[in-house]
Amino acid sequence: MAKESLFNILENTLDFEEVEALDLFTGTGNIAFELASRGCTSVLAIEQDKACVQFVKNTVTQLKMDNLTVLRMDVFKFLPGTRQQFDLIFADPPYDSNHYELLADLILNSELLKPEGILVIEHPTTVDYSGNTAFTELRKYGRVHFSFFSKA
Repeated sequence: MAKESLFNILENTLDFEEVEALDLFTGTGNIAFELASRGCTSVLAIEQDKACVQFVKNTVTQLKMDNLTVLRMDVFKFLPGTRQQFDLIFADPPYDSNHYELLADLILNSELLKPEGILVIEHPTTVDYSGNTAFTELRKYGRVHFSFFSKA
């Protein structure tokens, strides 16, 4: 239900066929596959776990998804090193992470997000981004929370 609601919101905001997306902490690629299947120009998925990366790579090959690339890398090492810009950045860090504020700041204080781009961070109920100047809205679906940000 949460994923479906998220994509309903994004579909009313973005033209997927013009979107370059970044999926941070991709895990098994659930969001990355959805973005790629909806026709995003490109989807870059970042994941540190070797087994997850291999699963995503195998699935990309099987489904012939030319618009999806996965890199095995620590997100916090990837972010400061990339110069690519994205229309949509989705991040779903592990719920036990204590780097939620750092993650938002690293992205929003960089040039990663295009001027009209959207950042979505999935997080537990204990995280509150409402004080962030780029915060635009919070959507709650049970224990799943999505905070939306925009630099525009």
